[in-house]
This record gives sequence, C-alpha cells and structure tokens, in this order.
Amino acid sequence: MTTDHDPAAEPYEDSRRLTGCNFFFAGTGAALEAAPGLVFDDATVARWRANVAAARGALGWPDGDVVVRLHQSGASLAFEAPFDRLYAATEVNEWAWWAAALPPPLQGEGRGGDGVRGAATVGETHPHPNPPLEGEGFRAQAEGFQAFCAPGYAAVWDSDLAFHTLHLLAAAEANPALVALRDAAAARGLPFLADDDEVSIGMGEGARTWPIDALPAPEAVDWALLHAIPVALVTGSNGKTTTVRLVAAMARAQGRHAAHSCTDGVFLDGEPLESGDYSGPTGARTALRQPGAQAAVLETARGGMLRRGLALCRADAAVVTNVSADHFGEYGIHDLDDLAAAKLTVARAVRDGGLLVLNADDPVLARQSAKLDGERGWFARDFDAPPLAAHRQAGGATCGLRGGRLLLSWRGATHDLGAVAAMPLTLSGRAAYNAANAAAAALAAMAMGVGPAAIAATLARFGASPADNPGRLQHWRLGALEVYLDYAHNPDGLQGLLHAVGADRRGGRLALVLGHAGNREDADLRAVAATAAAFAPQLVVLKDIGGYERGRAAGEVAGIMHAALRAAGVAEAAIETRLDEVDAARRPLEWARDGDLVVLPVHELGARAKVVALLDTLRDSHWRPGMALPARPQETPPEPDE
Repeated sequence: MTTDHDPAAEPYEDSRRLTGCNFFFAGTGAALEAAPGLVFDDATVARWRANVAAARGALGWPDGDVVVRLHQSGASLAFEAPFDRLYAATEVNEWAWWAAALPPPLQGEGRGGDGVRGAATVGETHPHPNPPLEGEGFRAQAEGFQAFCAPGYAAVWDSDLAFHTLHLLAAAEANPALVALRDAAAARGLPFLADDDEVSIGMGEGARTWPIDALPAPEAVDWALLHAIPVALVTGSNGKTTTVRLVAAMARAQGRHAAHSCTDGVFLDGEPLESGDYSGPTGARTALRQPGAQAAVLETARGGMLRRGLALCRADAAVVTNVSADHFGEYGIHDLDDLAAAKLTVARAVRDGGLLVLNADDPVLARQSAKLDGERGWFARDFDAPPLAAHRQAGGATCGLRGGRLLLSWRGATHDLGAVAAMPLTLSGRAAYNAANAAAAALAAMAMGVGPAAIAATLARFGASPADNPGRLQHWRLGALEVYLDYAHNPDGLQGLLHAVGADRRGGRLALVLGHAGNREDADLRAVAATAAAFAPQLVVLKDIGGYERGRAAGEVAGIMHAALRAAGVAEAAIETRLDEVDAARRPLEWARDGDLVVLPVHELGARAKVVALLDTLRDSHWRPGMALPARPQETPPEPDE
C-alpha cells in the first residue's frame, strides 16, 4: 500500500481536546482527524490503539473508551483521558497516530542519521501499510519527523523516549486541586464547569466562580449556597435560535430571570451581555455563570459539539429541531445520518427524569435516535400522527397541530396552546417551520417547569415585536414593497422562508441576496443557489459574509453560486455581485418597485445591524420604491493595533 499524503506533512489535519461529554463518549479526552489522502488499513488502526494503550499505561492513566470512526474522507480517532491533562492527551494522540500511520524511517547512514531505530517500538507485530521511502521521498519524510520531534514533542522513532516526554507534559499540566474540587461537586450532585481561566460550581443564582489558579479546597466551599437551575439545550439544522428565544421567553413569562446564549450573543432577560456567535461551550458557560439567572437556554451548535463537546452534561431538556444538508465534510460528517448522530450528542446531557425533545417528522432523526435511552418528547405537524398517538398511549409527552390549534399532551393531560394562525411567529400559519419550533419549545419549557398558561401566553405575543426575534423573519412594508430579513442559510431554511413570505405566489418581482460561509462544500453552495433559482427570481445579488470566508478567497463562494444559478436557468442579466453584505442588501432596494418582494438573508451581526437601521429609517421617513436611498454612512477604519 502507498499513500498520496505528503510525507513531510503531519498525518492529521486536526487534533483537539474534548472538554466535555461529546460525540464519541460521555467523558473528556482527545480526538484527531486523519489527514485526507493518507492510506491506512486495519493494521494501522490496531497500531494506533496499541500505542494509546501503551501510553496510558506508561502515564498511569485509567482505561476508558477508545473510538475509531471510519468515514469516506479518512478516520476520526478519539480516546478518553483525565480532564486535567487534555493538552497532554492531544500529544499522546498525535504521537500514537504519527507512529502508526507514516512510513517507518530506515536505519543506517543517510537514513535518519544517528540513533534512528526504525518504526515506533509499539505494535511492531503489525505489517506497516506504507513502506519505507527512498531518496527524495525519504528526505522529505525525515524532515517531517525532525520537525515533529523538536524539543517538547514525543519522539516517534523511540517509544521509551516518547513516554518520557509525554510524562513530563502530563505532570506539568496536572491540577490536583481542580480534580479534588470536581470530585467534591460530583459527590454532591452539583454542576461543574471548567475552562482555561475559570471554574464554577452550580449555575446562575446558585453558582460560584473562581480563577483557575486560585481554587479553594473543598472544605472551604460554602456548599449550601450552590445549586442547579432549570436548563435546556437546543440544537438542529434550522430553528435553533428562534427556539432558544421562545423557551427563554416562556421561562420569563413564568416569572424567572432567564439567561440564554445563541448565534447573536449571551443575554439575561433579553438584554445583551455579549455580542457575537456564542452558540458553543463558551457561550453556554457565560450564560450559566450569570449571578441572577434562574433558568438558562443554550443554543448548542454542531461545530462546538464536535470540536470540544458540551459545556454542561446535566440538563432538564435537550431539543433537536431537525437535520438538513449542511456542514458536510467537516470532522468526518458526510451525510444526514452522520449529522443526526452528531446533533444527538445533546442527549448525553439530559439528566435522569429529563426530556429529549425530537422532531417526529424528521425520519433521519427518528431513526438515529432509536438507539438512545431516556424519556422522549415528540413534536410533529399532526398531533394525531401514529408516532405521536402511540407515544401518548405509552404515557409520553407530545405536541402538534389539530384543527389549526397547537395541542400539548403532558402526563396524561392535553393543553390547548392556541390557534397557530394567531401566533405572530407563524405569519398567519404560513411559516410552518415556526409552528414546529413553537411545539419543540413548548415541550422543553414544560420539562423546565414552565406551566402551559405561560407557554400559551408567550406564543400569543412572541414575534409581534422585532425585538422578540431579531434577524429572523423581520418584515418591513415600504409603500407596496414587501421586505423580509432572515438568517436562512441552507436549502431547507431558504425554501421554508421563501414559501412563508409568498415568493411562490407573488404578484410582483422577486429579488434576493445570496451567500454562504466558506466552510461549506461546493455542493452545498450549489444546492442553496438551486433552491433560490426554483423561485424564478428577477434579481439575485451574490455576497460574501464578512469574517466567514474560512479559507475561501474573496468572491469564491459567489463565483460558485453564480455558475449554479446560470445552470439552473437564471438569466445572466438577473445576477449581480456585491461582496460587501450591506451593499448587497442595498442593491435590491435600489432596484425595487411597488408590488415587488425583497428577501434579504443577512448573516453577519454587524452587517445585519446596519441593514436593519437602514430599513427602519426608510419606514420612518415614508420612503417608497424608486426614491433614492440615503447615502451609506462613512465608516472610519479601525486604528492599527500597535
């Protein structure tokens, strides 16, 4: 066997700590993604496992899960490790895989210099799939080994020397005070949150936080003051932020101070504390550490779960809204089943007696969740669909529509939450996806102790004010021009939005803005463009998303989408490019006339604020299509960082 992998490069493309319960296992550890193009076989994986076992033994670490996940672009390799030695665990993983996967260096003069003894001594009974290299190939390989084996890195050619280095790294990282505090919290059933800077026990109003370098002894902690608060995690491909905001509003309607984290920031009682994408572990910890919080709702994005795991492994509810094609190609996620399994990581956090809330209308999600334990709450469009009816018959919680009303079944009682068409969030019932979000939120809120009256009252008013759900289905009527601003970012989300706002039954012309983050595969970008093309727009303005290029050159995403639009039949004259997101949103307004429909998926927070301010100004000044737009305010570039 040979390899197309550059022998001078590292044999992995990503190596990371898993700081909480995660996609692979319920503990902490390290994960590694094998480099694309590296060829390996079962024997290579066996060598990696043997190397990990040997390193654990040499370091005195306990046994734990070791997971190999093979997929179409390579392998994900993860193992459990002590939570106070996770940087060392990544070094163990890198050494174990390097020693297992790359061709062994040869012995003798000119083949590695002095002291090179061949492949790592662990697992040598397995034949190596990649033979030793000769000539220029060997020189590149040797340089790669030398770069990896610089001071502080484990020697891939000598396991004894490697273990000595790894032992020093692990000993330097070990934090006995942290372990003692974690164990004392666990013995009392209290949540424990740790990061590189701080440690906290409890949540919200029942939490206390200390600097990582000034931890108290367990006996110095006033344990009586510490406690948990009701918490829900929310994930899915679409609807996460809306569902988070709904559940937080329901908790407030119950009289609780509610913190929430999402792609827009961290909030307490709806007031911003931090701005930016806080849908990962950092946002969760920030929300859970708010001293006044009596409940918390945490948006839990796929990326954070795969990179680090969950910040919190104890929740009253976890919601998975749906799964749809998005983010394929990252961390070995290549299809909907992979994606559903990744999002169902949140199930690990649901406490005994808590509720995992799932979408019964999503067949992939239903199939992937069948192997999980614990109590379920199912929601669907049809309250009387067979899966929901059977679940209710068995005593389970359900939520769905019957006769245009949203019904919630909980512990044998059925609660009428109101007419869906009267809920502002549903656009008179046209935004069916928001009816589903409302059903999911209702189940999660009940699991957090919110009553049906507070849930119904929230659904009757939420969405009437733009402040309720900023950046999602916001609407302006400017004369006879309809303008909608939303976050739609994948084919399902865009299609649902365009249906909801009437793009398929309009009388006038359609203009929309189109773009995407650069970390999507080309096929994902083409799929979004094809979805837009199916609605026969008369103008498509292509953009970049500032800060989300993620390795793509400026205009590269727009170029791929442009070609896809043309292939789907959109005329060249109907396609324009304005890479700046604010300029892209202004162009359809310049173009529009009375009776048209303008749809603006705007993603970057700063750009959205500017577009919303512009649209508010146009509304307040009674602007009409055909009139000049206000000049874009002059923006002063930031001062250089000295």
